[in-house]
Amino acid sequence: MQRLHGRTAIVTGASRGIGLAIAQRLVDEGARVCITARNPEALAVAVEQLGGPDRAMFVAGKADDVQHQADTVARTLDAFGRLDVLVNNTGINPVVGPLVEADLGAGAKIVGVNCLGALSWVQTAYRAWLKDNGGSVVNVSSVAGLKPAPGIGLYGASKAMLNHLTQGLARELAPTIRVNGVAPAVVKTQFGMPLYEGKEAEVAAAYPLGRLGLPDDIAGIVAFLASDDAAWLTGQILVADGGLTMTGGV
Repeated sequence: MQRLHGRTAIVTGASRGIGLAIAQRLVDEGARVCITARNPEALAVAVEQLGGPDRAMFVAGKADDVQHQADTVARTLDAFGRLDVLVNNTGINPVVGPLVEADLGAGAKIVGVNCLGALSWVQTAYRAWLKDNGGSVVNVSSVAGLKPAPGIGLYGASKAMLNHLTQGLARELAPTIRVNGVAPAVVKTQFGMPLYEGKEAEVAAAYPLGRLGLPDDIAGIVAFLASDDAAWLTGQILVADGGLTMTGGV
């Protein structure tokens, strides 16, 4: 399918894992992409995987750095001439443990990257292109944002805030800009590995579909939300969890 032919996307946190899979799916469906992350070497390898400079480019930097955001948007517009899709995929979770013992400094960083950083990306893209031309924003959230998740309470709370921001932006930016989210359960990536390493069969047994998620499972949903096939969807948080939350689990 070429649902995104002629369109341009920025995908944050896309040197590997879910972000890279999203970028690959968007390219496969006809888009050109700019990917971001902190490591320029990993990004350069990813760009080659995505088809080289005709299809992809990268800008390295910290996701919550407003100057990096502005540079990325400006360089994307300079290279590809437009910006139709923004995918906020960057997320961090530097602490694990009970909320009552959580480091508040780490909590502020989590909210800064996962929530305020994502909002700032939207603001930057809006001012530079989306305000006058419309487009689509997709925020990558988590099922941990839907109900309490033991051990990752700060991360879950940040994703709940991201869901709320997604819906608030959808109301504010309609009708020309659609804003949606996807909330995965455990996906087999380096980021998610602490949740299943050494016990994958046990963890997967809780999922009605009998397996953990793969990056491509999320990439397909993001491509759908970015495309005209989702033209009547905004403010939605699509849960991609192999049926886990249906059983009461997170």
